[in-house]
Amino acid sequence: MSNGAKIAIGGVVAAVVLIPFIGFWWSLLVLIGVPTVAYLMLDPSQRRRLRRISRKEIGR
Repeated sequence: MSNGAKIAIGGVVAAVVLIPFIGFWWSLLVLIGVPTVAYLMLDPSQRRRLRRISRKEIGR
């Protein structure tokens, strides 16, 4: 199983766990906001490297 699939499955599990506790919209905000904030915290060089690696894997 690829790393992307593992992350996607983890996100679905996190959503299912969070929805009963904090509601649908808050859990959706957490699931979208946390990866976005993590990406924005990277240095510009790290972002370029991440984009380059992602494009290479898409072509496989």
